[in-house]
Amino acid sequence: MHLEFRHLRTIKAIHEAGGLARAAEMLNITQSALSHQVKGLEEQTGVELFIRRAKPMRLSAAGMRLLRLADRILPEIEAALAEFDGLRDGSSGRLHIAIECHACFEWLFPVLERFRVNWPDVDVDIRPGLAFDALPALGREEVDLVVSSDPETLPGITFDHLFDYAPVFVASAQHPLAAKEFIEAEDFRGETLITYPVDRARLDVFSQLLTPAKVEPAAVRQAELTAVILFLVASNRGVSVLPDWVVREVKTSTDYVTRPITKTGLTRGLFAAIRDADRGKPFMRDFMAMARQEANRLQAA
Repeated sequence: MHLEFRHLRTIKAIHEAGGLARAAEMLNITQSALSHQVKGLEEQTGVELFIRRAKPMRLSAAGMRLLRLADRILPEIEAALAEFDGLRDGSSGRLHIAIECHACFEWLFPVLERFRVNWPDVDVDIRPGLAFDALPALGREEVDLVVSSDPETLPGITFDHLFDYAPVFVASAQHPLAAKEFIEAEDFRGETLITYPVDRARLDVFSQLLTPAKVEPAAVRQAELTAVILFLVASNRGVSVLPDWVVREVKTSTDYVTRPITKTGLTRGLFAAIRDADRGKPFMRDFMAMARQEANRLQAA
């Protein structure tokens, strides 16, 4: 016996229409072709599927069993076909994002809120890229976009520039270093440095300043939230280095000040790493446009 999806559609149409003529119209085939199909299906099953003496035409017990099967399977098939259509025309898909920048959650969430409204059929997920090797995962198609400040040359992957930012020194307004015009590596000796709970190699203050200068702060204290870091700094519990846009966006008080790092200042870039095969997808292009709009808003704030 070879049961096909068209057989299930036939059973369902005849049940809903109450006869062959109307069911044939619903299925857009001739009544003769439909009758032949029903006869062939009954020959395969070896049982009568319809009570033909009844008006309107009714399903037999065996026919009702196939109808229950059709009611369960056909909606799933239609949903899968609709999903395939969405994948072909770019209206659906998957956007799993890994973030190698802890502070970037503050920037990303407003983007995702807008994206969710515009692309409700795209499966969106966020993974903290600091917990695993995000870029190799991108190559293996385990994630679809990586937010990173460390672009690399990788086959089949492009790093699209999002925006530049300046890591700035943050201290209490009463801290002695607040009187300086700019901060150098040596200024961190003897200080408690408050950072995100991230490996040192991922923190700008270490990778761009302290590690090259071989300077070690007196202590390192970690806090998960930007607002908590700023609270501790304002309370003179330590100093920190944060992206300039983060300090502007999460302004909690006037009890702390910011100063440039080094006389010329530091500049870092933020990038979106995307597989070349995915960059042309409509929802990916729209996400990138929204991300840059939000970045421009933050820089103008």
